[in-house]
Amino acid sequence: MNNDASDASSGVAVLDRAFALLAAFAPTDERLTLTELSRRTGLYKSTVLRLLGALEHGGFIRKLDDGLYAIGPAPMRLAANYQRSFRIDSIVEPLLAQLSQTLGETASFYVRAGAHRLVLSRVEPTRALRVSIRIGEEFDVQRGASGKVLLAFGEGEEGDSAVRARLWATSYGERDPETASASVPVFGAQGELKGALTISGPLSRLAQAAAMQAAVTALLEMARRATAEFGGNPARYAAALSQAQAADPGEWEAGGG
Repeated sequence: MNNDASDASSGVAVLDRAFALLAAFAPTDERLTLTELSRRTGLYKSTVLRLLGALEHGGFIRKLDDGLYAIGPAPMRLAANYQRSFRIDSIVEPLLAQLSQTLGETASFYVRAGAHRLVLSRVEPTRALRVSIRIGEEFDVQRGASGKVLLAFGEGEEGDSAVRARLWATSYGERDPETASASVPVFGAQGELKGALTISGPLSRLAQAAAMQAAVTALLEMARRATAEFGGNPARYAAALSQAQAADPGEWEAGGG
């Protein structure tokens, strides 16, 4: 347990602890006990209880009838504002819907959140066997095609230079041994990375050379359109599209991309 100096804490420290409480809820957690919140944050129960009261008053936490705690409605409002700041509704979501319908796989848009990649928006196909992810879900940025794109085109360009050169990345079973994915960057007016447009599907389907090539080609075309909508330069995708369309089938085999 941390040694809380509770009442004498600065406002910044109180905020840090409140954020820690909210972060203690994993994507799969619907409700948590006071004891579990204390354990996960390392804060005394008395401190947790006081913070929960303040968070409940602000709509960030709900106390349920059984005495357990759940996330309140306020984060959803903030998430909606966050999505609007990226203009997701008007630009990216229609493209995701078109990608998913055309390719029959899950289409998603990722942004970087520290050491993670965050699902900002996604559209899933109707077929029974599909990759299922949730908006707001986070994954390790070091794994997966979208992670490679976010690393390659983010600040500092710490990722793979080959990904930067060709404008796409592929993944075969890196995050999930039964999943394959492809991802391309979307740029803004100043050439900054807006996020990673991604297709994910079962390895049995998407790892086939023709399917992966079709996915990358479709992604590049959609990223070109999204970049133009964001005020960026769509011409930078021309060479990448030509390269993807002319690539040897071996380029798309597992381990070749």
